[in-house]
Amino acid sequence: MSSTPPPGWYRDPSYPLVERWWDGTAWTDHRREPQVPQQPLARPEFPAGSSGRAKAVALVVAGAVLVTSIVTGAVILTRSDDTGDAAVNTTPTITPTFAPTTVPPSEPQTDDSGADDPTVVVDELNGITLPLPDGWARPKNVVEDDVVMTTPGTYDCPGDPGLCRRGRVASRTVTGNDEKSPEVLAKQDIEDAADSAYDRDLVNRRPYNGIDSHQQVKAGPVAVAGRAGYLVRWRVKTVAGPGGYVQSLAFPSSTGSQALVIVRFAFDAGEDGPPLSDMDRITKGIRPVGDADTGGGVGSSIGASP
Repeated sequence: MSSTPPPGWYRDPSYPLVERWWDGTAWTDHRREPQVPQQPLARPEFPAGSSGRAKAVALVVAGAVLVTSIVTGAVILTRSDDTGDAAVNTTPTITPTFAPTTVPPSEPQTDDSGADDPTVVVDELNGITLPLPDGWARPKNVVEDDVVMTTPGTYDCPGDPGLCRRGRVASRTVTGNDEKSPEVLAKQDIEDAADSAYDRDLVNRRPYNGIDSHQQVKAGPVAVAGRAGYLVRWRVKTVAGPGGYVQSLAFPSSTGSQALVIVRFAFDAGEDGPPLSDMDRITKGIRPVGDADTGGGVGSSIGASP
């Protein structure tokens, strides 16, 4: 049986060009530049053009080949005695192929980008900032990679046992796909976005007992950070629970190789879900890092088509 590695700096599994602080039980948000050359963990990507279940299998196989490590997540449900709110603790069992670098004396080094502005979230990797609407928070105790914001608090999933969230937004650079068209990429990604949000979770449970049906409610061009992007939005009905809305937003990055970026949205439907207007507000409010005034341009209004 593999053991959990001690706290320390390891290569970030979601961005291997930096090191990320492992606190002994979970990855934290603290990152720094590598101090000693190490073998990076494989970074998962948003695949395109295949079913969600096939993509999940492909990711597991690729991770085993590239990293030769076994990662299993056990979600431990806890509740705070003070607030009654539920929290998720993730205790992965990892066999790393490298040793941690130096341990800081008390607190890991932090990246305070955007800390002075509580209304935005900074995604340095993709060179963008996203507005943080009222009722949303930066991710905490979140299992999924690349989540940039969530609605606070959790609730008991209506399907398989576990804790669910009302809303979450994630962003990722697309590096494993040669597609250059934001429209094509968004249309390819939406099925996998729906599956990952409402069909099966990372440990193969079905929090909503699966997806019953879906309907496209919006699709069209949109200006994102001054670039021409494209979005596709589905209304998803689940076997258990109110279902929700998922959106795949694709646009060229304004940094580096200008690879395409995918931002995924998942909002629960119903009275308890976040307002759907927040999805448009976040989409329209994405800006390049350091340029709060950039906006408009080609496709500046979100187009809608059935």
